[in-house]
Amino acid sequence: MQEPIDPTTKIAIFRQKEIRRTIHNDEWWFSVNDVIQALTGSVDPAQYFKRMKMRDEELRKLAEKGGVQFVPPLMLEINTEGGRQSAYCWNTEGIFRLVQSISSPKAEPFKRWLARVGYERVKEIEDPELATKRTRMLYKAKGYPDSWIAKRMRGIEIRETLTDEWQNRGIKQQREYEILTAEISKATFDMTPGEYKKFKNLKRENLRDHMDDLELIFTMLGEASTTEIAKVKNAQGFPENKDAAQKGGKIAGGARKNLEKETGKKVSTKRKFLENKKELE
Repeated sequence: MQEPIDPTTKIAIFRQKEIRRTIHNDEWWFSVNDVIQALTGSVDPAQYFKRMKMRDEELRKLAEKGGVQFVPPLMLEINTEGGRQSAYCWNTEGIFRLVQSISSPKAEPFKRWLARVGYERVKEIEDPELATKRTRMLYKAKGYPDSWIAKRMRGIEIRETLTDEWQNRGIKQQREYEILTAEISKATFDMTPGEYKKFKNLKRENLRDHMDDLELIFTMLGEASTTEIAKVKNAQGFPENKDAAQKGGKIAGGARKNLEKETGKKVSTKRKFLENKKELE
């Protein structure tokens, strides 16, 4: 399933657009593609950035070599549905310069937003609990109920505990995280994360943000069971942790099937959570 492998990766929201950012050298680095897409609506932000550098010589030089007050963008690992992936990211100063080359009515509001979220990082370093509080506030602003938010936050904690355990047990490569995550999901829901997203007709959206209570609960059960099995079995390396992931997912999958048998209802639903909530109101 999709959860932060590295808890330093966060989602920031600008006018209902998600912008991924990650901590590098104690400062925020933002996904260049996400910023361009949020400001321009481009369906191919990478190509848009390429054209920007062709028409703005200074931007091209800064992007390739940096400058006195600038460091060039870096390929950093950010979290996606399947695990970590490398993405072109730039720090706050670089993103400010990037925005100067984008002709958009959203540019000035975005600059003010960028200054604010940059400041938030300083405060989060001083008080780590602020990051958790801010995540709760973002979900609240999107319309999620408190009961769902509580489960979602607990799920994040369980996922981070699992990925920390994997890292301590020799799991280092992005692909290994993806495979282990897929094994738990497949055993729990009979679907890999990618298949689950297609089932729900999701594209860039976060899969778990569109799960209902039961889907989240069984996701947590699969991952918590995997963590416990890995500890008890002292799983080391990829093969042993893959076995633990399959067994942990199987426990959650068995519980799901028992519930479905008793209720006659499927746990997995095609509907996105907020859409489902509105229908019930």
